Amino acid sequence: MRVAVVGVTGMVGQIMLEALASRSFPVSHLIPVASEASIGKKVVFQGQPYKILGLQEALDEKPELALFSAGGDVSRDWAPRFAEIGCTVIDNSSFWRMHPEIKLVVPEINANILTTEDKIIANPNCSTIQLVMVMAPLHKAYGINRVLVSTYQSVSGTGQKAVQQLNDEINGVDGPKAYPHRIHKNALPHCDVFLDNGYTKEEMKLATEPQKIMGESSFKISATAVRIPTEGGHSESVNLTFDRDFDLSEVRHILGNTPGVILEDEPLNNLYPMPINAHGKDEVFVGRLRRDLSASNSLNLWIVADNLRKGAATNAVQIAEYLCANHLI
Repeated sequence: MRVAVVGVTGMVGQIMLEALASRSFPVSHLIPVASEASIGKKVVFQGQPYKILGLQEALDEKPELALFSAGGDVSRDWAPRFAEIGCTVIDNSSFWRMHPEIKLVVPEINANILTTEDKIIANPNCSTIQLVMVMAPLHKAYGINRVLVSTYQSVSGTGQKAVQQLNDEINGVDGPKAYPHRIHKNALPHCDVFLDNGYTKEEMKLATEPQKIMGESSFKISATAVRIPTEGGHSESVNLTFDRDFDLSEVRHILGNTPGVILEDEPLNNLYPMPINAHGKDEVFVGRLRRDLSASNSLNLWIVADNLRKGAATNAVQIAEYLCANHLI
């Protein structure tokens, strides 16, 4: 398959290449695409060098699949142009996610809604993906009616400039800033831009995307998103309120047998999910399961995932794998 990776020099684009290679996706020819500053440079994929192209050059190559991770403006302008030539676009930006005609997909949950007609498919927000991977099986078992989530998000979610800011501050270097405040030895309750309702765009993504993915409006979500000085991996403290009571041992059994989820819930043995251990892994980790002692039918838990892998690149490649396996591309 002729595969274009748009935004190939970015953090997610690089992980997309790794995921395509490590998961043995059938790439017959790679078409790496980046901004004008990178055109003509080379990237290496599976031991072979490939020249970076511009968007029009890539379009002329007629890829069958395009993985986009170059920002909302590029996705808005170029995803339809790739789709027009029959290319299937899986877009990692936020631009298409809540569009009523575009499907928002986490393969383990709702890939079955995809058809050959879906030429633009939206990849969800990183924090959303790890949340719904745990929510979906529990909603099926008990019915969720309310979700409270506080995130602890790594600087890699902002991009390379933010990672550089953190490392500069650790090393005492006065360099370019991705954030309005220091991030080293700090926590910023400020992920994305603030909206008129007092929430940030990141928080509203967490409030709305899970409903679309799960095809449900029976639950409501309230989120607080916080940036912390870790370089990779997002963590979430989550409180779920169910329609009916639950048994903790049954909850552990459900999550322990959910594909793509790994249960790490032995706190007396110091076993619980941590971003440092999720680094480079494609699974979602969940632990610290305990009843909420202040409310009926409520559960507290802790969810961690590598935001660049399952939270972005791997999920996109998994969508592509599903399309191929079901002859939809």
